[in-house]
Amino acid sequence: MSASGGTKAIVAALVANLSIAVAKFVAFLFSGSSSMLAESVHSLADSGNQGLLLLGGKKAKREATPEHPFGYGRERYIYAFLVSIVLFSVGGMFAVYEGYEKIKHPHEITAWYWPVGVLVFAIIAEIFSFRTAIKESNQTRGNRSWTEFVRRSKAPELPVVLLEDLGALVGLVLALGGVGLALATGNGVWDGIGTLCIGILLIVIAIILAVETKSLLLGESAGLEEVEKIKAAVVDGDTVTGIIHMRTLHLGPEELLVAAKIAVRHDETATEIANAINAAENRIREAVPIARVIYLEPDIFNAEAAAAGTAPGDPSDAPSPAPKDLGH
Repeated sequence: MSASGGTKAIVAALVANLSIAVAKFVAFLFSGSSSMLAESVHSLADSGNQGLLLLGGKKAKREATPEHPFGYGRERYIYAFLVSIVLFSVGGMFAVYEGYEKIKHPHEITAWYWPVGVLVFAIIAEIFSFRTAIKESNQTRGNRSWTEFVRRSKAPELPVVLLEDLGALVGLVLALGGVGLALATGNGVWDGIGTLCIGILLIVIAIILAVETKSLLLGESAGLEEVEKIKAAVVDGDTVTGIIHMRTLHLGPEELLVAAKIAVRHDETATEIANAINAAENRIREAVPIARVIYLEPDIFNAEAAAAGTAPGDPSDAPSPAPKDLGH
């Protein structure tokens, strides 16, 4: 994902949520609607979310140090995880509590035009923010479905903003429905039910974000397309005849580590092998530009030894069809 695209979507969401949070809180003060209070806290939490994402993006740009030789790219995952667990869940739990209290102790909504007017304004602003996030996501989503994009994206910002904006839009509809039913029936319980539904929605989205971000924090490999490109780039059919085994790891959204044990011909000189490794690294970087850290270890692959478990590597990792001189 483009960092600039993610930043644009974050800023758009931040501007929308700050303005919406102020409007909702004013509506709560005039109307006493618990849905408005829950929604104002929700928008304020979302604003904090965007602030954390921007901070994580800034910290991730720091240069590598001896203590952190692979850099700080994963800072973006840490701050996205904080968004999903702390702020989003806090917003959800507050809404659940507020909805429960309103159901238990309902009261009439006054100055109904404040919450209705603010909700209509908020829906328009959230649609603008959601549209920006969709537009920026489409630039990197490719042919993947939206579910696949959220699950497979290595950059956390756009999936987080997308789910936040989607949750905000659904939450606004729920709030509008709760306020509308409370006004139509004169029963404030409906306002509490709407608030409770908002809280449950936020908690569900928080869980989804936490699960996906946890996977990124633990360390994910490159996508299948990138792995195939790397495998094709490593083998030159001359000195490097195959891959014994290979592992990839995202050090950050735009930084990939590649480590592979490669098969070389037994009669090559050290100079020839070193030149072949350098050439393979250049081919990998051309094929997959985010492959920043590459370690290639030469070895002589022996199928019989590998099958017996006495040689390193897994023959199943070798590209297909494998060269005949590798013993396949």
